[in-house]
Amino acid sequence: MLAKAIARSIDCSFHRIQFTPDLLPMDITGMNVFSQERGDFEFKPGAVFSNIVLGDEINRGSPKTQSALLECMEERQVTIDGVTHPLATPFMVVATQNPIEHEGTYPLPEAQLDRFMLRIGIGYPTPEDEMDILETHGVSSPLGSIEPVTDAPGIARMIETAHTVHVARSLRRYIVAIGEATRAHHDLYLGASPRASIMLLRASRASAAVEGRDFVTPDDIKALAPAVLSHRVILTADAAMSGNTVSAIISQVLEEVPVPIADRT
Repeated sequence: MLAKAIARSIDCSFHRIQFTPDLLPMDITGMNVFSQERGDFEFKPGAVFSNIVLGDEINRGSPKTQSALLECMEERQVTIDGVTHPLATPFMVVATQNPIEHEGTYPLPEAQLDRFMLRIGIGYPTPEDEMDILETHGVSSPLGSIEPVTDAPGIARMIETAHTVHVARSLRRYIVAIGEATRAHHDLYLGASPRASIMLLRASRASAAVEGRDFVTPDDIKALAPAVLSHRVILTADAAMSGNTVSAIISQVLEEVPVPIADRT
């Protein structure tokens, strides 16, 4: 529902993909189909050809099907039979997943997880929020009252604006230091990748732009680091057995890495 609400508020195309064990990669990317009228093959786009794509219960799809999103999410394109097809602009993938201990699920590999900018735990609503849900459920659809506030070209312009937000050299070093600290941490089997640093930089720029600033602050980086890094690092077996958590380690890293002083460059 969140992804559909975003699509309606932006007035752009939206596709939902229900991941199941029998879902095929061609269901996501599309395929070439022979046309008897034309006498040649015609490309039929898959569900990924949209501005916003929701991969619902993504870990119910097989690893082969999950890998169909790798090129889409990194290169913003799909290659079928040697022909490259560009995706829409803007393009975003939102995914949900069931706990991996449930039957019929396939854990997402690190390369797949690394392509998601953020991981956000929604959790349960507060009692007050749940009461509001009960009062509105069945009376009307919450999505019906959403009016578009912009469109796809408008979002593309916002993205370009976010790219111009200034990040001081000291803050770029700060992002690199955070990544290096996760790689050197004794309780982490896998630290943050260079892509994690890039995503933390982009997320910080977007956060600053949303708040009306043309520069990034250390607080932007510290606020977004848990959501950007938590799904990109892996605990060691000993750390997991001792009850340590990824969230606790990231908090520790943010406390230990020195925050840079003001820098105009």
